Amino acid sequence: MTTAPDALGHPPHTDEPPVARVYQKPALSAREIEVLRHWLRGDSKLAVAADLHIALGTVNTHLTRIREKYALVGRDASTKTTLLVRALQDGIITIAEL
Repeated sequence: MTTAPDALGHPPHTDEPPVARVYQKPALSAREIEVLRHWLRGDSKLAVAADLHIALGTVNTHLTRIREKYALVGRDASTKTTLLVRALQDGIITIAEL
């Protein structure tokens, strides 16, 4: 087996299964997870606030803290898309729930 990339730059083929990445999970509170799950299901921040009986500012604070906690473990979550990816990776939400 060769270890050099092929002519197209692809890494050499191996019969070994790919290794799953292990991600460090941030310590999110139950309320942060609840806010995140509502928001990721497509609800607007205003709808999340109304559904959870909290102020819009509180929704924004939770989302800011969630992003900060992901940054602390070295995982970008600066956009809704990256937050969705992180939530899927961490088992916070599934595709079926979206």
